[in-house]
Amino acid sequence: MPKPAAERIRGIPGMRALLVALAVDTVGSGLFLPISLLYFTTVSHLSLSTVGLLASAGALATLPVPLVAGALVDRYGARAVVLGGQALQGLGFLAYLVVHGPVEVLLAILVVAVGQRAFWSSFFTMVAALPADSTTPGAPQERRFALVSVMQAAGYGAGALIGGLLAAAGTGAYRAVTLADGLTFLVSIVLIVSAVPGGATHRDPAAPKSGYRALFRDRPYLALIAVNSVFCLASVWMGVALPIYLVHGINQPWLIGPLLALNTLLLAVGQTTVTRVLAPIARTRAITMAGVLWVAWSAGFALVTHLPGALIVPYLVVVMVFYTVAEMIHAPVSNALGAAAAPPENKGRYMAAFQYGFTLATIIAPALFTTLFDYRPTAPWLFLAATTALAALAMPALGRALPADAVRAPAAGRAEEVASAV
Repeated sequence: MPKPAAERIRGIPGMRALLVALAVDTVGSGLFLPISLLYFTTVSHLSLSTVGLLASAGALATLPVPLVAGALVDRYGARAVVLGGQALQGLGFLAYLVVHGPVEVLLAILVVAVGQRAFWSSFFTMVAALPADSTTPGAPQERRFALVSVMQAAGYGAGALIGGLLAAAGTGAYRAVTLADGLTFLVSIVLIVSAVPGGATHRDPAAPKSGYRALFRDRPYLALIAVNSVFCLASVWMGVALPIYLVHGINQPWLIGPLLALNTLLLAVGQTTVTRVLAPIARTRAITMAGVLWVAWSAGFALVTHLPGALIVPYLVVVMVFYTVAEMIHAPVSNALGAAAAPPENKGRYMAAFQYGFTLATIIAPALFTTLFDYRPTAPWLFLAATTALAALAMPALGRALPADAVRAPAAGRAEEVASAV
């Protein structure tokens, strides 16, 4: 019989504290997200174009950070880098309260961006490095990443909802939200320090210190990063494309909130169930299934322009379920595959490089979508369907090139044990 959720979380030492720390972090970040541009234009009195330019410059300047963070993880352990990333983000948000000119704002944005890159480049390595589950020995890594995905979705959703309500409240509310966000990172630090095991570095002292040279020679892993980047593009596409397409493509702006709420709700209630059902399936096969669902989702959005008005709402609800299930499959399984396929002595570097898929997708998606949308509203969706289909077709061959113990499904004899772990 599956164990209660609280007991399952307690089985992994430090997991409950880590999830609470992540919840505090994501609620704070979600709070600030809806007012981020309003804060700098209202409080710092900068123009919208200047704020956009400074934010883009800050994001681009931090592209090398994951490589540095990965090396630091292998040397000092993931927890140290996670804590450093949280500290930088907290200090950066507190600095937002006192900066005014463009140079000061840029420096504060850089501090936050460096901290954010360092955090996400080391966080999943820290999750993978937590001690084994004492209640269900041998349970797959997917369980941990599924719990992380649930907490991420719930935290961002709750924070963004509150932040959106405060967006019209004015300067005082903007400052209060910014201060609260800065303090959430400090609270998160306390939780992680007090409860998450420090752990040793991932490097085996007897292993050769090859650094990134080993990664750059590891063609199957580089191919995994490249293919996964396409799936990451599909994952981040919704946040960029959905509002614009609903407003300017099919003239249904009122659907933005309900569809996003549906996505968040399904993630919160269905993530662990999807992970449990897929436990016996090879990881590359599961990711292929996610790709197929994303192809159906993107093709579905391209076809919605040909539907009569009465069918648009139920049709889009069904299509959004495709996206959400794909996301529930891809997030935990891809991170588990990335961690399992990385050699222990270089896990920090490998996992940091693996996270570049989301970094590049986040940078590329806005420009790519808007360029294709200007050509034809359905063009972005057809492009995404085609590229995601190619990535899905590549996964089976890639699975044969990756280490078998990273790809294979749990043994049949352990199926019931694994199912009860989620």
